[in-house]
Amino acid sequence: MTKKPIIYTKQALIDKLKEIVNTGWIPNARRGNQGGIGNTLEDLLGIKENNLPIPNAAEWELKAQRLNSSSLTTLFHIEPSPRAVGFVSQILLPKYGWAHQEAGKKYTSKELSFRQTICTSKSDRGFAVKIDQEERKILISFDASAVDKRHKAWLKSVNKRIGLSEIKPQPYWGFDDLEHKAGTKLLNCFYVQAEVKVERKKEFYKYTKIMMLQKFSFKGFLKAIEKSNILVDFDARTGHNHGTKFRMRQNCLPILYEKTTIII
Repeated sequence: MTKKPIIYTKQALIDKLKEIVNTGWIPNARRGNQGGIGNTLEDLLGIKENNLPIPNAAEWELKAQRLNSSSLTTLFHIEPSPRAVGFVSQILLPKYGWAHQEAGKKYTSKELSFRQTICTSKSDRGFAVKIDQEERKILISFDASAVDKRHKAWLKSVNKRIGLSEIKPQPYWGFDDLEHKAGTKLLNCFYVQAEVKVERKKEFYKYTKIMMLQKFSFKGFLKAIEKSNILVDFDARTGHNHGTKFRMRQNCLPILYEKTTIII
């Protein structure tokens, strides 16, 4: 007999989450799974893949994170414009890439890498995120004078390949594209945070904080980029582009919503 899907009212879900918080330490239900906090919570709620079955309401999802973690959370993947150029593989990698650490071993000796997590402060290779309010764009900028001396040989090679002026054309994301992408990805959500401990090689979670986040705010999104709480993550090598991501520092998710309700 097929199990009937669980349907929650918002209040019933809040009550259930409070009950889980009061349980204390709970063992990881999905051993060896990095998303253990979220998966364990889904199992406790009897739901599948963070989609909350709340009828007669805008779409809701469940987001669970560990407290006091320095890791970044991926918000979404989106390649920069002009997309027809295939910017990462056609310009950033061949013109600004550096030797992959596995070049000549796992890959050919010519394998290049372009892995940078970039924010509004310049990286050690001179890359930064810029917000152009007038043109309504988020751009990636390059400043050769900001490159760390450790990368002197790389800078010399960039000069040979393309020169040391600003990237032309600059890779960018239009505000409208970003607002649409973020708006479809960042739904209203119940944001749950947990403490983590390991005992005898097994992870345990203690769910301690719950917030209800409603209505995505693009203004908040831009502010988070401005304050370097949202970063742009490039992860490509000659043989494969793993995709360009917008990633967020921990504990910053509430900034992206117009309404925050603290439940616990």
